[in-house]
Amino acid sequence: MSNRPADTALIGQPGSRAQIPTPAAVLDLDAFERNIAKMAARAKAAGLALRPHSKSHKTSAIAHRQIEAGAVGICCAKLAEAEAMAAAGVDAILVTSPIAGAGQAERAAALAQTVADFRIVVDHSDGAAELGAAAQSPIQVLIDVDPGMGRTGVHDAAQAVEVFHTIAAQPNLTFLGVQCYGGHWQHIAGANARAAAVADGMAYLTSVIAALRAAGAKIGVVTGGGTGSFAADAAQGVLTEVQPGSYPFMDRDYREALQDDPDGAFEQSLVIATTVITANHPDWVTVDGGLKAFSTDGPLPVPLTPKFSASTYGYFGDEHGRLRRPDGALVARGERVDFAPGHIDPTLDRYDIIHMVRGDVLVEIAPVEARGASQ
Repeated sequence: MSNRPADTALIGQPGSRAQIPTPAAVLDLDAFERNIAKMAARAKAAGLALRPHSKSHKTSAIAHRQIEAGAVGICCAKLAEAEAMAAAGVDAILVTSPIAGAGQAERAAALAQTVADFRIVVDHSDGAAELGAAAQSPIQVLIDVDPGMGRTGVHDAAQAVEVFHTIAAQPNLTFLGVQCYGGHWQHIAGANARAAAVADGMAYLTSVIAALRAAGAKIGVVTGGGTGSFAADAAQGVLTEVQPGSYPFMDRDYREALQDDPDGAFEQSLVIATTVITANHPDWVTVDGGLKAFSTDGPLPVPLTPKFSASTYGYFGDEHGRLRRPDGALVARGERVDFAPGHIDPTLDRYDIIHMVRGDVLVEIAPVEARGASQ
């Protein structure tokens, strides 16, 4: 799904949104700007630094707008994502996934030399030693703490202290603090249930921080949190920085988990636009968005176009989707149907470009520079 000349010719033309070739990732800039302003205001009011996670969009045009709206920088999940963002001029990056091996450490060291404020997490003494051996200049590091998921992070306070001692022994590593991201908390239904889970997690993190301080560590940064846990994170007062990712766009998964909670008070600014390509069947129509247009790990996409709001969608193969005909309404070939994706992050990773619109006018086409950058 590339930026063809026909797409750029539409920029600024009245009614051009309806002419964007589909399937397409379409961003309503007005709603997007309200979303990023709202999160920036929430973070400021809570006394938290805001470092949005670019794994949700992988797009420098989005990252720059977030920083202009008050973010201190961005998070990147992988080195390749960070390399793409750095090449596009983003100069404050935290890599939130540990790396392994000398080759990866050398890439991180290269980023530390070119990015003004580069940070990366470690969760093992060997990882710290590899970074220290590769460093040509100081590299800022944080210890990743497992919040109970078992995915990444030191598994207890003793290992955290061990990793800290390894970092302290490396002359070119600068210890900043800790990261603790509870991904499993983000989609817990109900604000009270999320708050309880976060409270338990932050109590554990506090014990790890206490052990590190007893070992001589100075903790300047405590980073973590996400879109779904922001209110609970702010209430606990343990984090100094938050890493929400989905809030600029939203998706069905978050919408159903957060409902009317304050953490869900963001607009659906990004949609996947599709076109009805066949309307021959009496019970359904076929749109041009199928398995390749949406991620399939979460709930099914939900139609947002009012005419189809009560219609159900199902995958109809790689290239097609089946959409139940709306009761009592005719549907013609060529009609457009917008969908909220089930899970925004892996959905956007399927697109080379984001079409940015204001009203019915296409105003910008932004490349998704880090699409597929998982290395």
